[in-house]
Amino acid sequence: MRVRNEEEYSRRKNEIMEKCFACYAEKGLGSVGMKELAKACGFSAANLYTYFRDLDDLIIQATSHCMKKVEDDFMERAPTDVSQLKDYIEKIPYWTAHEHGKKYRLMYQIYTQPKYHEYGKFYFEGINQRYSTYGRKLEKILDIPADIITPLIFIFVRACVHYALFEDEYYLQAQLGVLKKGISMYLSQIKPETKEEHQP
Repeated sequence: MRVRNEEEYSRRKNEIMEKCFACYAEKGLGSVGMKELAKACGFSAANLYTYFRDLDDLIIQATSHCMKKVEDDFMERAPTDVSQLKDYIEKIPYWTAHEHGKKYRLMYQIYTQPKYHEYGKFYFEGINQRYSTYGRKLEKILDIPADIITPLIFIFVRACVHYALFEDEYYLQAQLGVLKKGISMYLSQIKPETKEEHQP
């Protein structure tokens, strides 16, 4: 029974974090207090303290949780074959800007505040580890070495997030150009019989 209660508690807490983060993303960090967050979750402000020490604790946990969900959503759409790379590179920046632009803007608003800065550093250290792990996973799928694909992941994600924040088409295309060139340079060096097959 205890396990079920813990699972329900965790499920409910995740739901609360997602609703609160969405509320902040829509209305702005400085425009929302505990009462409005509680209303978005469908209960009183006092109930929020069952799950969080205070408002800062809620913001810290909700940001980490929700941005990891954004990462998962992003990575679930990764190509499963080199032939899909070109289409993926060209379409994903616009998709993620539409789906997650407000969340990216909120994340940077939070993590650039002095009181949350250390939590931001911790979060991005985690990103470094997760993307490196993902690079090793893609190595097996795309047959591109992890030490090549991992930095390209960082370039691509940075380009996507920057575009989601500012809709800067010039910066986006410049970064994507470097990315495509890096992939092409690698593919031009592999065996001739696989070069044509893998060309993005």
